[in-house]
Amino acid sequence: MNKQVILSRHSRRHFIRYSSFAIGATVLTGPYLLRARNLNGKVNIAQIGVGGKGSSDTDCCSSENIVALCDVDQNTLDHRQQKYPDAKVFRDYRKMLSKMHRHIDAVIVSTPDNHHACAAIMAMKLGKHVYCQKPLTISVYEARMMRNVAAEKKVVTQMGNQGSSESGLRRAVEVIQAGAIGPVRQVHVWSNRPIWPQGMDRPLGSDPVPRTLDWDLWIGPAPMRPYKDKWPDGKRVYHDFAWRGWQDFGTGALGDMACHTSNMPFRALKLGYPTQIEAETSHMNREAYPIKSKIRFEFPAREGLAPAQFWWYDGGNPLPNAPYVHDGNSKPPKELTSEIEEMLGKIPGSGCLLIGDKGKLFSPDDYGAKFFIKLSDEKEYIDGTKHEAVKDIPQTIPRNTLDSDTDKRHHLEWIAAIKGGPTPYSNFDIAAYLTEIILLGDVAMRTGQKLEWDGPNMKAKNTSAAEQFVRRQFRKGWKL
Repeated sequence: MNKQVILSRHSRRHFIRYSSFAIGATVLTGPYLLRARNLNGKVNIAQIGVGGKGSSDTDCCSSENIVALCDVDQNTLDHRQQKYPDAKVFRDYRKMLSKMHRHIDAVIVSTPDNHHACAAIMAMKLGKHVYCQKPLTISVYEARMMRNVAAEKKVVTQMGNQGSSESGLRRAVEVIQAGAIGPVRQVHVWSNRPIWPQGMDRPLGSDPVPRTLDWDLWIGPAPMRPYKDKWPDGKRVYHDFAWRGWQDFGTGALGDMACHTSNMPFRALKLGYPTQIEAETSHMNREAYPIKSKIRFEFPAREGLAPAQFWWYDGGNPLPNAPYVHDGNSKPPKELTSEIEEMLGKIPGSGCLLIGDKGKLFSPDDYGAKFFIKLSDEKEYIDGTKHEAVKDIPQTIPRNTLDSDTDKRHHLEWIAAIKGGPTPYSNFDIAAYLTEIILLGDVAMRTGQKLEWDGPNMKAKNTSAAEQFVRRQFRKGWKL
């Protein structure tokens, strides 16, 4: 493995600075000619993956020039071209970038996780600014690679965890770092995902590939497998949304949601590399992620902060007639959430709870946009914007006020940075770090062992079984 990739180009102190600060300094790092050209003009954007989230990603940037659309499904491509008739259309993003790179300033990647790194790294190596959906990559190695290439090429980047642009999340980071709840020693994050099948084996046989779908391109860097259309109950097996549960194409419930729900505590507590990761799973196999998991991360003392234990819980509510039914959502122990249940009347399907020496901070949504505080001598949680303990805590992180819609202003922050504005809050320097650490949970699940982790070298010190899940092998014709 390339030593330049293994050893991060950013020091630990550099990461801590990014996790504390936000978008205060003007970006001076983009390719000079490209950025200078766009200071007063529109950005030429290419969209890779135009259905689903890709559709809204394109629309969030419609104030700029949408010059190219790429998708493996011709029906989806035709539909979106109706809205952007001046855009050139492609099925293969490798061909699009090779042919049109002189006419493209920036690229949005909204494909299944399997393609994120291939598409984004190719674009960045061509000097293109990149907005990439979460999770940033499908593997730990690719996350490290994304971070390094973005730094080397000095491009403007943003990961699509739009909660980063919520004022509430940024305020919660300020409040925690100011010590309002004291040193934080436990974090509990839970999700109502998966809401798609997980825990299943690969279906037998094959079905005819739809005429409009390029199955070879859809598979991309992953090992080839036969196309299957639907399960016996009529639900899709792979395309167009059911890919998240498959290990070859997605990252499961953890990869899908932790870039949202773990974002606030990750930043606030400056969580670097963990020393241990251990997972408990239900119905885990070599094909799909489990229908339920509980994962423990151990973080050592860092930059004067107390050691912290981070717990992740998932296990979503099954869809009607789902082929793989399980026993409901996995959540923290009741003794930790009883006060939340008393306040809300129930435990929300997803949330984040930080437990400090002086009190607790709880956020009841995926984005961390709203939070409540309960100090140790108080009987109940109080709205974090109204609590006496936070009134004198200064604002240190600039707010994103570019639009009233969270998703749109997250995209506009990226566009503003391309035009010379401040650094996006979820740039790859921190977003890839967050992704890398989250995906260690997937490595622990797939390995089935407690990992003693060497973060800088991306290696488990106690087992070689993790290596195949840290860095995947690419199918011929695909590369980073």
